[in-house]
Amino acid sequence: MKTIRLVRMSVLAVLMLIVALQTDLLPRTHAKDAQLNRLQKIAQTVTIYRDNWGVPHVYGPTDASVIFGFIYAQAEDNFWQIEDSYLQALGRASEVYGDKSLDADLVNRALEIVKISQAEYPKLSKQMKDICQATADGLNYFLAKNPQIKPRLISQFEPWHLLAFGRFAQYQLFIYRRAGIRDNEIRSAVQEVKANGVSYNLATPNETRTDVAQNLDGQFADFQSSAEEAWNAGQVGSNTWAISAKKSASGRAMLLINPHQPFFGPGQWIEGHVHSASGWNMSGATFPGSPFPSLGHNDFLGWSHTVNVPDIIDVWEEKFDDPAQPLNYKYGAGQRTATEWTDTIKVKTDKGLETRTFKLRKTHHGPIVAVRDGKQLSLRMAKFESFGVMEQRYLMGKARNFKEFKAAMAHLDVPMFNTMYADRDGNIWYLYNGAVPKRDPKYDWSKFVDGSDPGTEWQGYHTLDELPQIFNPGTGWAQNCNATPFLATAENSTDNPAADKFPKYMVTEKDNARSRVSRRLLGEKDRFTFEDWAAAAFDTRVIEAETQIPLLVAEWEKLKSADAARAEKSAEAIAALKSWNGVSTVDSVPMTVFTLWFYTSLQPQAQTMTKNNPYPKVAVLEYVLGDLAKSWGGWKVAWGELNRIQRVHTSGSLEPFNDQKASLPVAGGPGDPIGIVFNFYSPVAKGQKRRYGTAGHSFVSVVEFGPQVQARSLLQFGQRHDPESKHYFDQAALYAKGQFKPAWFTLAEIKANLAASYRPGEKAAETRAMSAAGK
Repeated sequence: MKTIRLVRMSVLAVLMLIVALQTDLLPRTHAKDAQLNRLQKIAQTVTIYRDNWGVPHVYGPTDASVIFGFIYAQAEDNFWQIEDSYLQALGRASEVYGDKSLDADLVNRALEIVKISQAEYPKLSKQMKDICQATADGLNYFLAKNPQIKPRLISQFEPWHLLAFGRFAQYQLFIYRRAGIRDNEIRSAVQEVKANGVSYNLATPNETRTDVAQNLDGQFADFQSSAEEAWNAGQVGSNTWAISAKKSASGRAMLLINPHQPFFGPGQWIEGHVHSASGWNMSGATFPGSPFPSLGHNDFLGWSHTVNVPDIIDVWEEKFDDPAQPLNYKYGAGQRTATEWTDTIKVKTDKGLETRTFKLRKTHHGPIVAVRDGKQLSLRMAKFESFGVMEQRYLMGKARNFKEFKAAMAHLDVPMFNTMYADRDGNIWYLYNGAVPKRDPKYDWSKFVDGSDPGTEWQGYHTLDELPQIFNPGTGWAQNCNATPFLATAENSTDNPAADKFPKYMVTEKDNARSRVSRRLLGEKDRFTFEDWAAAAFDTRVIEAETQIPLLVAEWEKLKSADAARAEKSAEAIAALKSWNGVSTVDSVPMTVFTLWFYTSLQPQAQTMTKNNPYPKVAVLEYVLGDLAKSWGGWKVAWGELNRIQRVHTSGSLEPFNDQKASLPVAGGPGDPIGIVFNFYSPVAKGQKRRYGTAGHSFVSVVEFGPQVQARSLLQFGQRHDPESKHYFDQAALYAKGQFKPAWFTLAEIKANLAASYRPGEKAAETRAMSAAGK
């Protein structure tokens, strides 16, 4: 009987547990169902038109509804990248990638990106909250309608995630690195707290590079080891031009949109078009995970950006010199107390997730991000906490004329980027944009400053009118290719901003080769037709060849007089360079020789090795010719045989380039240093003979502003990340030829070139499951 009672009690306990679980799950199930019903109602108001190139044109009744549809379409095209960018933005990359992502996550936690973004969201205007909510809704609806997609980490997107993503993409990935502080230096600034409560300093990885040989072997072997390194080194830039009616054959202003971003990772471009019944009609490109195009055009105007280097970040050397109060640091005649806190990071290991705890601190200047020579370094970035980038960009896209656009730019919440503008009224405008803090000019702001000196505090921000800019220059054109704003138009033009009117800390850029070739191209033609304008975007003249080849030839002639036998070995290559017209083509052997020679000659190691050589330029040429022969059996290698475009996994790291897989020849080259408009950076691919593009011309668009906008555009690969999609690599054929596809803008144009029309959620069966490799 006792046994029976025990069995009955056990059964009763199980039944009670089941009821309890059902009771607990019921509200959550209802909430999930309610959310899905809400999202389905939004989806029913939205139409996604996919044109013949796969570009989504999203139509809906409200701005929020088209954002919902646009982010849904992005997820169809490349959900893997969106989630990857967001998990990095949340400081949780270590949960997926393990210890190799710990440094970046620690920087993220030191900057308090999540905390600041969560606190900011409730304070947003209703309009901005709607944008954040629509973004999260679109991503969550995509996951609900596509159960075959298995997120690696984020199964539920929150509205504030968009704010964290914005800060991550703008500040952590980009502006933070302007301070000259490496990610791994965060290890010197934080302590790990073990289970016993004892804090330990983290070991800092050895920074000594082992990939540089002690001679020229391997020296030019890589234009850059990765797109990220190229970006960080400042070697990947952008081109943007505008012409007014004065320079246009049609009498209409034209704009070149040509940002040079990495082809892979968070900073790659995705194209799209949003059109709401409220009058918002914006077409262009943005990073995967963004709510709307961040550059492009509407019915009335358009703009593009290039990277500039206004001084919008500073580092303070803090003096913690009170042993009795270790959080106290010197300030003025007294002391202030730093804030210290702990944070936990989950790190993927072979045994599962390991939770690790870290101690961080900040002063009133900002977080401590490194320790050098015993000095703790704090950092501050302009407008980081008052992040208004999203609202400003939204207002830029809604502007209908120059006055409204300038008013949006006056917010200066977009903390940097040269901005080039053109509109239907024929106006053009160039602005050296930046949220530049006002500072006491007696300090050297190019270096770390004394955190104990109150004189180093920022004194507000410069206004829009205090920034370098030109409006409707008499030349009829303006350009910027990441160079000085003081040569925005013709060198002899008085329309250029005068350098002496601006503080030295505001502008640091010099001239560069891409800007020189752009000024020549824009200045030498009286008027551009739209066809001329489109062709100019892929111009392949190499301006540095004009000056550098004669210098090489002159040195070779001296060598010939001194050592004819040695000179004879490179005579044929010298003759090829002398007869070259300085224009890159895929068939050009001189382009190969010149590009590799000039790039190699600029490397510090090459300069060191040839320092005492009486013929340093020839020595580098000899090395380049020998290296080509080693890999190819001879030095006569056509540029297009070497310089290729190939699409691999969106991360750029999970799938290697492969000479045996499909690729196309490209005539473009590294704009810095050789000075070519068609920008294309192709690092050496490990174990491969060919080099493959990782950065350069990425989203390219030309726009003519008339009663109806005329535009063409191109991505370097194609719209969709899925290798089995016809839009995976379809635009690359045009790219390789320097040609555009149409960028349809009106509904009539879109419907006349329509591949599919559907509402979000209706095409779930066509979205294939992707593994961790993106397949």
